[in-house]
Amino acid sequence: MITSSKNERIKAVCELREKSRERRRQGLFVVEGCREITLAMEAGYPVHTLFFCPEMPAAATFAEHAGKTVPAQAVSREVFGKMACREHSDGLLALSAVRNTAFEELKLSGNPFIIIVEAVEKPGNLGAILRTADAAAADAVVVCSPLADIYNPNVIRSSLGCVFTQQVVAAGAEETVAWLHAQQIVSYAAELSATQWYHETDFTKPCAIVMGTEAEGLSPYWLQQAGARIKIPMRGRVDSLNVSVSTAILAFEAMRQRGFSRQ
Repeated sequence: MITSSKNERIKAVCELREKSRERRRQGLFVVEGCREITLAMEAGYPVHTLFFCPEMPAAATFAEHAGKTVPAQAVSREVFGKMACREHSDGLLALSAVRNTAFEELKLSGNPFIIIVEAVEKPGNLGAILRTADAAAADAVVVCSPLADIYNPNVIRSSLGCVFTQQVVAAGAEETVAWLHAQQIVSYAAELSATQWYHETDFTKPCAIVMGTEAEGLSPYWLQQAGARIKIPMRGRVDSLNVSVSTAILAFEAMRQRGFSRQ
């Protein structure tokens, strides 16, 4: 059992948790929690090390079973507290390998629905969008010009592990537009000044919604390249919804029009 927070392995985990450059350099990231670790393993993410606190019964039980297939390391409660992101953790934390999914690896349904986000800064927003993608059974999420690290622990936490249930691609705008054209997927750009209402838009064909930030909206490139610009009616004094809320509204309108079918 590791009992010192000054242990080099523990310090390395803390660096991976806190620094995106370390995650990029090592190709590793931190996953905390039984649900999230289970979803990562089910999605085929290799676990390099499972850290667990045997003083927490659920963690000890999980490690006993998982330890048969992945390296497991016991740590004291104090040391685990140093490693953990959450205040009320279940005593489980894993190091896993980053997965950089390319467009050609995506498996699409016969009538794909894609969620594209541009320059989303806040990990909580990206995590919430991933939860929406999971709930709506979107085919994929494309993160363009990513300012938020997909494997930031706060993205994983706020997504409830949905970063592992979704096909997620990080790519530039031009590459994404070229892929959409090749797949014959029409894109709808969400824009406050658009003239077309979202509920009057045809989402029944292969399509993608493109979402920008609350502060800046979408870049001119996306507004020029989109098949159409659409908007959500705003009746209040503030004319901007949170990007994750707007994404959910558009995604579930698309699902409604499709009869909530997965195809």
